[in-house]
Amino acid sequence: MKPIINPLIHGYLDYVTVVIFLLAPSLLGLGGVAGMLAYALAAIHLAMTLVTDFPLGAVKLVPFRLHGWVERIVGPALLLAPFLLGFEGAARGFYFLLGAVIIVVGLLTDYEAAS
Repeated sequence: MKPIINPLIHGYLDYVTVVIFLLAPSLLGLGGVAGMLAYALAAIHLAMTLVTDFPLGAVKLVPFRLHGWVERIVGPALLLAPFLLGFEGAARGFYFLLGAVIIVVGLLTDYEAAS
């Protein structure tokens, strides 16, 4: 599959992902571990985005290619989270959806087109 998402667009998608993780507990009623994990992932995703060496990174410490490898781990991990952590209902759907979206965005991103 030919990459169609450039680093700039990927950066915007990363910040949208942070907002989604932040809003999910309130909008979907995610409580307990599911809600706390969403807030933690928002913070981690924001930190990773800010330190990535791409157009929307602020500090540019992490190579964009490494950012891609982290997402190649996070996407499948989010698909597994509902099984490993016993999520049901909205939490299960949320983590499945976000895991799938992160995998698809990763497949479509040109991680070689660094800044």
